[in-house]
Amino acid sequence: QAIGKAVIDQGYRVIYREAHILLEEIAEAALDGNRKEHMELLATVPLLIIDDLGMRKLGPTAAEELLEIVMRRYGRASTLVTSNRPVEDWGKLLGDIAAVTAMLDRLLHHGHILKCGPRSWRTKLQAEQNGGKAMT
Repeated sequence: QAIGKAVIDQGYRVIYREAHILLEEIAEAALDGNRKEHMELLATVPLLIIDDLGMRKLGPTAAEELLEIVMRRYGRASTLVTSNRPVEDWGKLLGDIAAVTAMLDRLLHHGHILKCGPRSWRTKLQAEQNGGKAMT
């Protein structure tokens, strides 16, 4: 969220969604007959942040929906995806290795993977706020 706030402070529009909520919104837009408009919004916002990919079980079309978003944004706008799962597991996680491979190909062509390690940033921050002592 901090990256999104910094981008907003620079005058750009940002959409931030947890992955499962983003996919629920796409499904709802399809039911309402607004899918095309919703996908256009997701395709054109300067920064789309998809948070917590893999934290919740996703539907059977998740990989295809995410691939469509990434394909429409590819080379046009910035996309940030966070996950506590290694990218090597995304194909199995989303149930469509081919779609995930295509999505990662586009994301990584101009992108970077930042690994934060297994330690929780929340635990680290809490420890720093408590004088170096982690709360249990």
